[in-house]
Formats: sequence, C-alpha cells, structure tokens
Amino acid sequence: MRAREQTFLTDLIGPEDQAIESVVGRYQKVAPAVTRLARSLSDNPNLRVRLGPESSSSENEIVADPRIFQAAYTRNAPVTPDEVALASALHEVMHLVSTNLDETRELPEDWPIEGDLMPGVEVDLLTALEKTEKPVAEVMFFSLEDARQEAQGLSIYPGARSVLQDLYLSSLSQAIQRSGALSQFVLGCFLLTAGYVDRDVLERRFEARAAVALDDATAHCQMARESDDPWYVAQLAIELEAIARAHGLINEAPETATNAQRKALEKVDAEKAAEGVDTVRLTTPILSDAESYQDTKRASDSRSGSSDRKGASDVADEESTNQLLRVSQAPEVFLPTGQGGKLVVTPIPSAFAGFGTEGMEAITEASQKWSVDQRHVSGELFPLFAANQRRGLRSGFDQGDVSPHAALFIGAGLYQRLYERRASRSRRRYAVSLLVDGSASMLSPGRSAQATTQWAMPAAMLGAWTMARLCDELQIDFEVALFNRGFAARVDDTEQSYVSGRSAATAGLKRTQGSAADRLTSTVNHYMVKPFDRRWRDSQHTLAGLFYTAMNPRRAATLARRDSRSAPPVSLFEKAANVDEFNIVHAGERMGRLGADVRILMVLADGMTRGSIDALTKSVESVEATGTTVIGIGIGDHTVDQAYRRHEVVEKPQQLTTAMVDGVRGALRRSLAFSGMDTWWLRASEFANKEISVA
Repeated sequence: MRAREQTFLTDLIGPEDQAIESVVGRYQKVAPAVTRLARSLSDNPNLRVRLGPESSSSENEIVADPRIFQAAYTRNAPVTPDEVALASALHEVMHLVSTNLDETRELPEDWPIEGDLMPGVEVDLLTALEKTEKPVAEVMFFSLEDARQEAQGLSIYPGARSVLQDLYLSSLSQAIQRSGALSQFVLGCFLLTAGYVDRDVLERRFEARAAVALDDATAHCQMARESDDPWYVAQLAIELEAIARAHGLINEAPETATNAQRKALEKVDAEKAAEGVDTVRLTTPILSDAESYQDTKRASDSRSGSSDRKGASDVADEESTNQLLRVSQAPEVFLPTGQGGKLVVTPIPSAFAGFGTEGMEAITEASQKWSVDQRHVSGELFPLFAANQRRGLRSGFDQGDVSPHAALFIGAGLYQRLYERRASRSRRRYAVSLLVDGSASMLSPGRSAQATTQWAMPAAMLGAWTMARLCDELQIDFEVALFNRGFAARVDDTEQSYVSGRSAATAGLKRTQGSAADRLTSTVNHYMVKPFDRRWRDSQHTLAGLFYTAMNPRRAATLARRDSRSAPPVSLFEKAANVDEFNIVHAGERMGRLGADVRILMVLADGMTRGSIDALTKSVESVEATGTTVIGIGIGDHTVDQAYRRHEVVEKPQQLTTAMVDGVRGALRRSLAFSGMDTWWLRASEFANKEISVA
C-alpha cells in the first residue's frame, strides 16, 4: 500500500491538465534546466533545445516531440505533475544528446554475422546488428542502451531518477502479468542495468525460467551499466540473447522450416521481447528501434542546412507546433465560478497602420456625418481636472502654491515643476479601458430595418478614437482592446501570413492532435490596440487603420487580396462565438495592477457571450467589487441588461459614440465629486449631460 502522504498522479491531474497545451506549459517552466543538462552532456554551450513536431538530434540543435512528455501523464504513480514534467523532459533530451550509433568500425570477429558481410569490413552499429539476423538481440541492445544512458546521464539528477523509478515501478505489475518469460527477462535486464530494482525482488515475481536466466545475466547488466561504448553494449546484448536461447526463452525453428518461416518466428519473439520493457520505460523515439532511430536522425539531417543559419528552419516554422507553443504560453484566466481557460493576449497586427492615412480621412468624414465633435472632447472636464491636479500638488520648498524656484523653472521651460510635489501623494490617478467585440458580426449590416451600412464596428472604433482623444486631453491612462474567438493573429502578420499560417496550423494539429485541433486553433483572443504603457501617438495610425477596415470592409478585403504580402490580416474578424467573461476578468486584473484610484471599464458587444450569462454576470460583479466601474453597451441587443448593472442599448451609430463618451464623462464627474470637487460648475454640468442608466 502507498504511504498516507503519497498521492498518485491520477489523483492530482484531470483530463484538462493532461491536454497537450498544459503539458507543454509545464515543460516551458523547466526548459532552462533541461537546456543546461543538454549543454553539459554535449559539451556545447551553444546547443539549442526546443519543441517540435518530431524528435531529432544534431550537433547544434535538439528537438523534442511534446507528445513524448504527454505519454508520461497517463501513469498511475505517486508523483506530482511538475515532477513528471521535469523528469520526462530531462529523460528525453538526455537520450537525444547521448545517442549516436553512426560510428563505423570493423566487424568484430566473434559476431555471428549472416550474409555477405565479412570480418574486417567497416559498418555502422545498427547495420552490424541487422546482419546478425537476431531481432531479439536488437531489442536487448536498445533496452540496455536506454538503461545505460539513464544510469549515467541522469546521475547528477537523483530526484529525476527517483521520479522515473516511481513511474516505472507503477507499471511493473501490469507488465509482468501481461508478459511471458522472454519479455520478463528483457524487462529484468533493463531494470537491473538502470539500477531501479534489486534482482531478488524481480526473481520472486518472474516466472522460473526468466528468474534463472536473469541470474546468469546479472554480470552482463552490470558491465553494460558501466560501459561508455555502444558497440560493447551491443556485444553484451548478443550474449544475453544467447543466454535467453540457452534457457529456452526463445523459440527454435524446426530444421525443416523455410527461411521465411524462421524469420517470421524470430519476429514474433522480438515482439514478445519488447512487450514488457515498452510497457514500463518511457519510450523515446531515438531508442525505440532501428527504424525509429533512423527517422529521428533523418529529421535532423533534412533541415540541418536551415537550422544552422539565422532564421528558423522549415520544421521550426511548422505552424502547428508554433500554435501549440503559443497556446501553452497563454495566460490562464479564472472566473469567479471556478471555470478557467486560456486567453491569447497579443498586440493587434501592426500592418493595420498601413491603412492609417485613409483611416484618418474616414474618421473626419464619419465624425461630420454622425455629428461627433473631435475638438476639445474633454469639454468642461478639462478645467476640473486641472484644478484637481493643482490642489493635490506641493512644492519642494514649502507647502505653498508655487515653488520658490519658479523663475528658474520658467526660464528652463519646466513649467510642470511650478507645482512640484515631493511630499505625500494626493492627486488621484485615473484609468479607462475599452473592450470592443471584434467578431465578424460587428461588420454586418445595421440592426434596424432602415440601416444600409455596416455601422457597429465603425461606430465603436470612432467611439474608441474619441475616447482616446478625451483621455489624452485629460492626461489619464487608457487602453483599447479588441476581443474575438478564432485563430489568433501575430503582431507581424499580414493577410497572406495569417491565412497560410491558419491553414497550416489547422492541418498539422488535426494530424497530430485529432479532435483537440479545434480547441487549439480557435482560441479566445485579446488584441491590444493601445496598451496603457504605450503613447497615444504611437497607436493612432493603427486605430485609424482599424476604423478604415471596419468602415470599408469590402474595400479593405479587396486591397488585401491585391497585395496580401503587405496588407493587414482582415481575415481575423471571424464569425465565431465570443466568450466575453474571460476578457473582462483579464482587463479588470490588468487595471487593478495599474494602481489607479478611479478605474472605468467599458464593454461593447452586439450580442451576449456564448459562454454563460451567469458566469458573465459574476465576472462583472467581481470586477466591480474591486472598485472598477463597468459599463456594458449593447449594439442592438438588450441582453446586456441581464449582466451589467450599468448598461445602455443603442440602435444608431451616433448613439453608440455618444453613449461611450458620455458614460466615461459621467464616471469621471462622479469621481471628482467623491474627492471633494462638488462645486457650482460641477453641479451645473450635471444638467447638460446624460448618465449611463443604472439598473
């Protein structure tokens, strides 16, 4: 029985944690330790270790298939997921670095070579083993070499070896029950060579013939463990095959058997020999069998010409692997309901700035058409904020209104130092965040019967532009983000790279991950258009380009088709079901870390979340509980009434921009009133402005 303090891996990890992206995420945490081991074993400080669609090994690069790690999580062992992540990664990379069976030598004179090879001829090790025509000896060699490398290569990591031991012993009973005498013998040689189990323990559990043969093989296992020469290990494997044959563990073909019948019988014995050890050990492609070894080496050779140059190789650029890594590195967002999910957070593709000039002109036209003033957007708030800033400043000399060094500051042009503040902070900080639904439905025709243009996204972008002007005039922190669900674009994507990358990633993941491909390619995405830590002037052209794309979607799509190499990825606006709550929670957490006293989060969407209305409602409540004002604006959709305490529904484009700006203005006025600014001009302004409705 296991000890009370031991917990089986299957008790700790659920199906969602065994998903490939979770496994890769754990690997990323231990990648530095794995790289150090690889460089130490290879004596190459420049060796690169990374994940790829298939394992390979070359002089300057090691590629590990993440599916190898995933297989380790199916074991029922008293270890934790983090321990499995480190041990399995060290195990795989160690084998990829240490295994080299390409050295050629003259055939040893005492090897039982069949065919046209003669002693004295130089061949590689696997060719020599093949010419012995002893497939059981080949199985013995790969299991011995696997065990030898583990014993020597992981000797500096006793913790990892103990995890491997727990993983192996957890499968031992099952392997013994399903194995015959030959399979048990090969399994015993593997465990003795690696040093995981004492011989007397195995002898008590093995069949009698296997136990007796294992006694004769103990010395060979010890020599294999201490050897540093694969050719010598192969010699020991041939001798162990002879021991197994002497004890009747290998079927002897009758003298009347044909050559084909003899080979078929040997193949059956080889499969039986591998059955037990393959059940126990962590399989690594480079030491599974001769064919798998050659495939691993060929994978490296086929791209060595590219991998050794600057820039990624064909396999390194393989989109399915890149997408897998991207999803695994995405932050995990947890909702108040306990539900969690990945959220891909990335900058909006910079190529949208290419439409910036046209977007500036379109913004001017739309502002006039929809009567949205772009001059002095802050209005009466500007003097109020200026007064609020002055009342919170202190000079460095005394606590008067103006520094005694004012003349020097004016002469140097440092006007902001006139009210220098070095004492305790009393000025309030503000932050405004705008989340805009970025699904394709926002580009569809208007919601009213009379509407003839696609106005939802253009009006939202114009509102974002106007709010940016408002916040910039008041000098308060703000951000703009789009959210959608689909294949996530990268910051350097163009229309061509986005479409080709999406197709390649989808095809590759369907081939390797099956039904999980949709989950890995259609992700919940959070595109940062203007982050808090970036100046407004740096994001103007990008936001203007987005407005142009939204205002003229057909024209933008035509331009993208004509010059897809440089045009922005307009195809990212997919018709997909959004999950609003993950984006709201993430934006709320980001605003909380900013440290602002007054926080306003506005969400624009043309429909309800495809997640859960209950989860969305609780997410909004949790963000508001932190002191953030959350405003939901529904574009022709009244379901926002159910999830947002502060909400408004609009039916026309001019209403949307007005609701956005007035909602922020109202929240800012209330914050000034709470800070003691309830003066005659503030009270007078309340009559001229409409507040967002409060349910």
